[in-house]
Amino acid sequence: MSEPMRAADLVARRLYEAGCRHAFGMPGGEVLTLVDALTKAGIAVHLVKHENAGGFMGEGVHHVDGAPVILIATVGPGLMNAVNVVANAEQDRVPMVVLTGCLDADEALTYTHQVLDHRAVMDPITKATFTLTAAEADTIADKAVAIATERRQGPVLIDVPISVADAPAAPTGRRRAATSSVAPYGAALGTADAWMGEAERPVIVAGLDVLADGAAADLKTFAETYSIPVITTYKAKGVIPESHPLALGGAGLSPLADKHLLPLVEQADLILCIGYDPIEMRPGWREVWDPSKQRVIDLQAAPNHHYMHQATLSFTCNIGAGIAALSGTRPHATWPGGEPAATKAVLARAFPQGDDWGPAGVIAEARAVLPPDTAASVDSGAHRILLSQMWACPQPKTLIQSSGLCTMGCAVPMAMGLALADPGRPAVAFVGDGGFLMGAGELTTAAEMGLRPIIIVFVDASLALIEKKQRERQLQNAAVDYPHRHDFAAMGRAMGGAGVTVRNRAELRAAIETALSAETFTVIAAEIERGGYDGRI
Repeated sequence: MSEPMRAADLVARRLYEAGCRHAFGMPGGEVLTLVDALTKAGIAVHLVKHENAGGFMGEGVHHVDGAPVILIATVGPGLMNAVNVVANAEQDRVPMVVLTGCLDADEALTYTHQVLDHRAVMDPITKATFTLTAAEADTIADKAVAIATERRQGPVLIDVPISVADAPAAPTGRRRAATSSVAPYGAALGTADAWMGEAERPVIVAGLDVLADGAAADLKTFAETYSIPVITTYKAKGVIPESHPLALGGAGLSPLADKHLLPLVEQADLILCIGYDPIEMRPGWREVWDPSKQRVIDLQAAPNHHYMHQATLSFTCNIGAGIAALSGTRPHATWPGGEPAATKAVLARAFPQGDDWGPAGVIAEARAVLPPDTAASVDSGAHRILLSQMWACPQPKTLIQSSGLCTMGCAVPMAMGLALADPGRPAVAFVGDGGFLMGAGELTTAAEMGLRPIIIVFVDASLALIEKKQRERQLQNAAVDYPHRHDFAAMGRAMGGAGVTVRNRAELRAAIETALSAETFTVIAAEIERGGYDGRI
């Protein structure tokens, strides 16, 4: 006879149906039934050292298997530790189900230790919050998965009272049907079609919603058919291989890249925003085109509430369906002056691969040594801006990062998630010394789980991007430099992995080649001089 179903079992079963095979967190007594239910459902529960890192590990897995992230946090401080990664999921459009334990309502009336209103904390940074009930546990679980994975994706909280998790429950069988792909229609589509036929200098700005709608192949075919150059946001890098003649690389944070890309956008007579979410972009991209003077077509996943740009025609639709709807016009030659090719060439010169050392030398050597399909993550900071311009992506999701929230401390756990979900493919994290120190304890998690990511640390004993901004404003140096350079390689060895310090490209190449065949993770501390980003980003 099978065991009776508990409310927690119904939640776990629905998450398994959604493709989830991994959960991350640090349990307390309030979530032990949830941990048991997830394990029995076939979902591995991984103990991490901090809930924030657990969420980023889950995001790394998500970018491989496509399933929602499961993050477990116990009452009070456990949930508060997760606030950063939940906010990141909301801004970076990552589907996540946050499972928390809480006191029963009656007990909370007269007991205050660690008690706070989880739903009130999470409400501003989630798409929805629920308190689980036994009678409707199956329904609540389906709602959570549906809302987390619908466009635009994001985090959902299920707060689980202790007694409810163990309460007998029966499945309701309620499952929301998948929505069909909505395509543009009506007179506006005819206008868009006419504009496509008349455009001589069209340009595409593509964003992460291309990936969310599975439309990368559609975009590539569309760009090739109509000879339209493609600029992407950082998280959309690779939607068209960046070696492709039409690929102009990523944009978002680099004034140096903008210096060359924005003039091309200003010359365009038709701008196609395809799955473009401007949450990734710096202020320099605010209202960079004028829809009263330039034709702008927006194929968007959600209505424009941001007002960072406006369009002449706007379609809220499935991105793949929108591309198909615009594909009825006969192709013709574009950009007779060859401006996109010239822009691509000047960008290559602006971000050269030949530096002997420094941050650009580190990135160039790593890209040259690591296999083309390497899965990479990058932390926030000056190195992220430079790497996002220099790191060529042959396909989508081969470079992941926190792009909307731009939070530090994400790269190492993201790379751990990438390594967990696809152990046969090399995974590498690029991180500054500040971001590395934020989550160094997770190296022990990598050792315990047998993960083998390569972690390349840019060691300049400084918050390089903030120090650069401080100097540019002619402010006195304060609170941006570390007193001395820590021995990051020794930290790697102490935490159960390998560690090596490198000071030139030859040493870096040798370290990466060794790390690729290592049986554990490797920390490579690349020591560079301060100020190495000046003139580079």
